[in-house]
Amino acid sequence: MSLPVTGVYCASATPVLADLSPNLPAFTAHCRWLIGEGCDGVALLGTTGEANSFSSAERKAILEAALAGGLAPGQLLPGTGTANIPETVDLTRHALAQGVTRVVMLPPFYYKGVSDDGLYAAYSRTIEAIGDARLQVILYHIPQVSGVAISHDLIDRLRNAFPQTVVGIKDSAGKLDNMQAMIARFADFSVLAGADPLLLPLMKMGGAGCITATSNLVGRDLALVYRGANDPAQADAVAAAQARIEAFRNLSNSYVQLPAIKGMIRYLTGDAGWSRMRPPQVDLTAAERADLRAKLVTIGATVQGD
Repeated sequence: MSLPVTGVYCASATPVLADLSPNLPAFTAHCRWLIGEGCDGVALLGTTGEANSFSSAERKAILEAALAGGLAPGQLLPGTGTANIPETVDLTRHALAQGVTRVVMLPPFYYKGVSDDGLYAAYSRTIEAIGDARLQVILYHIPQVSGVAISHDLIDRLRNAFPQTVVGIKDSAGKLDNMQAMIARFADFSVLAGADPLLLPLMKMGGAGCITATSNLVGRDLALVYRGANDPAQADAVAAAQARIEAFRNLSNSYVQLPAIKGMIRYLTGDAGWSRMRPPQVDLTAAERADLRAKLVTIGATVQGD
């Protein structure tokens, strides 16, 4: 069975300048590095990318910069879901106009406790308003942040209505049994892990791959796990890669995750600008940064800068 979207996609962080505008040269350089490390593509403008802290114009500029920087349209999975239908339609149409046909789409996330009927109406009206047969939507399930869960029954309704459009889901809830149930229920549907350590067990269940934050740091290891998960000859190499993935993920989770990921990129690149956050996110404290740097060394990272 061939799944519509497969591979390791980095949920890329977004560097910003001192005035908090997107640092497009640093971003495109990071994207190219990720591809060189073995990622199949870049899922830009998601949670790790602080997408909802950027304007629509900034989001469009970031996507255009990735393309101008040498990434192919098929290597990009931009986040286009917002809290309202018109903006989601606009961002998705912009992606399509650049030749980018696959997007990751949050449900409208401001109102909580909404029904599946309401979520179905939002997604269906969005897809119909876009009106482009090229579009492929990856649903984004991250209820611990969005406050809005995507149920299996909702997926079923959307799949029945838009079988060529609703092609997968990024599940960032961290529950392997939920992903396993989706794999069992939905044929030809890409289930992508949003938590790095779950890529290995997911691949053994027939999953499609991952869209994860720690791939900003260990994309090479995730690519090895993705390609070797079901190959007994690579068992030792996969186990070593998995241990490294878990070490980096656990370290990032020891602090507020988004500034921790950016702080880790800072120390791997030597570029202190990577620590900047777009409010309301804030950088780690000086003490936390020093602690993070020291712990990176203990897990085998080569660090630069202070």
